[in-house]
Amino acid sequence: MASTQDATELLADARWLAEHRNAGSVVLVDSRPPKDYWTGHLEGARHFDPYPFSYYDTSEFGLQVFRRQLEWIFGALGIAGAETVVFYENDTGMRATRGAWALEYLGHPSVRLLDGGLKALGPDTNLVTDAPAITPVSFRAKPREEILATADYVVACLETQGVQVLDVRSDEEYYSEHVRSRHGGAIPGALHRDWRLANGPDGALLPAARLRADFQALGLDPNAEIITYCQGGFRAAHAYFALKHAGFRKVRNYYGSWGEWGNRDDLPIEHPRRPASQEPRWRAA
Repeated sequence: MASTQDATELLADARWLAEHRNAGSVVLVDSRPPKDYWTGHLEGARHFDPYPFSYYDTSEFGLQVFRRQLEWIFGALGIAGAETVVFYENDTGMRATRGAWALEYLGHPSVRLLDGGLKALGPDTNLVTDAPAITPVSFRAKPREEILATADYVVACLETQGVQVLDVRSDEEYYSEHVRSRHGGAIPGALHRDWRLANGPDGALLPAARLRADFQALGLDPNAEIITYCQGGFRAAHAYFALKHAGFRKVRNYYGSWGEWGNRDDLPIEHPRRPASQEPRWRAA
């Protein structure tokens, strides 16, 4: 099932922010580490660094824990559902995209990323150290299951025509040169592209047409359903937004990613071999 949010509504640039940030219906969420937030943030921005909140269990019990904790977090941030929530960090990174994807998954109808982050606003941007007063609310999730993948869902789709898996970890992780779980390897049949390649030198996402061409050259079909994964669902969330920005309509984030898959003994694993042309120089004999 395709996402209901138009790709043009996923991103906010400097102009959009200047025009809308003072509207009472816009909430800014700073997704950087606490030290960065307290050093200086956009006036009125609330703070939520999603990085400490990692979830690797995509069983039904794991999903319940995932949803309930996020309900509590977003409720504590005063997010009720009628506002437009804009996540940002220093650039278009995995923290902001993870927070934005999580809120979108919980059913919030209007979520955006500040594309390029604070860097896009320029060096003269006014930053403050005062935190805004927040009135907690009762946040109730209306999960959008069509943008989330579980381990069981991925297994069921491995032989399904029209579904593709995209591994966005580093080359070293993909080729089992850097193993971060009990097992190295990759999900069988997954295409691979490092998530960082979706950003330009300025830290913002590459133009939509460029990304679409890059993804299609990799072998991704814009008409297929794409399941993204990494180690813990953060880089996969970035890939989710990059794909949506590029016009791919059906995208799911496997949030358990290799942190779940690679630590289980009952799931299929393949071990891709790095092409000889890509062998690091230190491997050359």
